[in-house]
Amino acid sequence: MSLRLSTVILPRDRWHEGGREKWRRAEELGFHTAYTYDHLSWRTFRDGPWFGALPTLTAAATATERLRLGTLVTSPNFRHPVTLAKELMSLDDVSGGRITLGIGAGGNGFDATALGQEAWTPKERADRFGEFVPLLDRLLTEDALTERGTFYSAEEVRNIPGCVQRPRLPFAVAATGPRGLRLAARHGQAWVTTGDPKIFETGTPEQSVEALRGQIEKLGKACADTGRNVSELDKILLTGFTPDRGRPLQSLDAFVDFAGTHRDLGFTEIVIHWPIADSDFAADQAVFEKIATEALAQLG
Repeated sequence: MSLRLSTVILPRDRWHEGGREKWRRAEELGFHTAYTYDHLSWRTFRDGPWFGALPTLTAAATATERLRLGTLVTSPNFRHPVTLAKELMSLDDVSGGRITLGIGAGGNGFDATALGQEAWTPKERADRFGEFVPLLDRLLTEDALTERGTFYSAEEVRNIPGCVQRPRLPFAVAATGPRGLRLAARHGQAWVTTGDPKIFETGTPEQSVEALRGQIEKLGKACADTGRNVSELDKILLTGFTPDRGRPLQSLDAFVDFAGTHRDLGFTEIVIHWPIADSDFAADQAVFEKIATEALAQLG
């Protein structure tokens, strides 16, 4: 099974002070996709520079030619399907059809209360996500739409001419629970996971592999229940959140071993973080670039 290698570039750099060069370098290194986080701020980076995901991707689209671009991930925490659809359609146009939307239910981070609301419970997030994704799907595939839901509505909305990619840009749905996996099966062109958060602190890499195997099996069942073949979905692993942490980026051999193990599980794309000094994503830039240019050839 072939494997693609992608990266995620956090939106921390001023565009004319290193930001543009990172996206161009990602293309030069041969990454399949360069993603960015879609947050208002994030964890330990909250009090430092942090730019908007969609403007950053728009700029990246004009600075690159072949590289796919996307979010990992957008959520309902501060987005509405109507406005998001218009921005995504425009971004897909600017990029010439190179955008993937990574989308998830969101969490309890800073985004959850930034608009003044109380943080939603897991059930409330799942309820909203279950309405958000189908409506966004319709908004990106229909020229005109009126839809009234419990949480989100669209009133005589127009999205003309639609996406460059047809019938719309691809969705990569982040999910591990049954409701989210069903959404991935119904609406996704790809599925995204970061592993099992319950074993991040105290688990082992071997336990992580088994947890991921279980997630893929559940995805397969969700696809079967909706009459879809699970092989139709790309399976994306965003690294850095399993018990392996940063070890796969310590050397080319370490990454090849890690990537081979996860390819054999069924993953079709592995995403590694662009190195950030003095953070959880610290890594040697030279090793990172060696992995980018040589790892896939070693995997065969």
